[in-house]
Amino acid sequence: MMFSATWPQDVRELAADFQKEAAFLNVGSLELAANHNITQHVEVMEEYDKQDRMMKLIEEINKQPERKTLIFAQTKRKADALTRSLRYKGFTALAIHGDKSQTERDWALKEFKTGTHQILVATDVAARGLDVDDIKFVINFDYSNNSEDYVHRIGRTGRRDKKGTSYTFFTPDEAAKASDLIKILEEAKQNVPPELEELAVGGYKPSKAVREERGRGYSGRGMNRSYGDRNRSYGGRRSGGIGFGGDEEESFGGYGGRGRW
Repeated sequence: MMFSATWPQDVRELAADFQKEAAFLNVGSLELAANHNITQHVEVMEEYDKQDRMMKLIEEINKQPERKTLIFAQTKRKADALTRSLRYKGFTALAIHGDKSQTERDWALKEFKTGTHQILVATDVAARGLDVDDIKFVINFDYSNNSEDYVHRIGRTGRRDKKGTSYTFFTPDEAAKASDLIKILEEAKQNVPPELEELAVGGYKPSKAVREERGRGYSGRGMNRSYGDRNRSYGGRRSGGIGFGGDEEESFGGYGGRGRW
């Protein structure tokens, strides 16, 4: 017997290699679909707006009685950097990713499960198989590589018939993935932001406020943007700055010698 949570073509081919004339039993939809117990929010924004939005969102979540939150970042270094940012702001957060030892991962997961730390920042190492049944919120700081990974990520909440909420930050650079995301939202009867629909057809334009700021020439915002907190700016290792690039070679500084988490 073979069991799979999803049934994409590559898994079907794998099953066919090992099983001949097998009976097939399906529970749920054969199409990619998200758990309907999850309320999905997708926000289209520029890359440089993500950090501010995440902090405001965490502040709102922190007021809720149930606030256990899983945050997904695309790279290991970014996961560490976001964790430092959250801890700097006074939130109890830990990171889990492939560069952590098994002992570190087990400890972080235990702290998260018991609620000692209410925020876990992770790469896709936590997108599948992580079973913590009281995660209330999932935040996709970075959108996933594909829609299937997105479904797995947000599926960390809404477990065992509980309700959950996901927030996804989607940038214009990810326009090629917009159509697939819209299909998932529509299937689950979720709100589809007009900006996401515009991205899907190639008609997205930045908001008036963003265009006006760009027109004033705001010192390359997005490449070297200060957040107002000490020693923090985009652009890599500069006075403890945080550089958010798109791959594992991005460079991140710390907070003036603060501990690495």
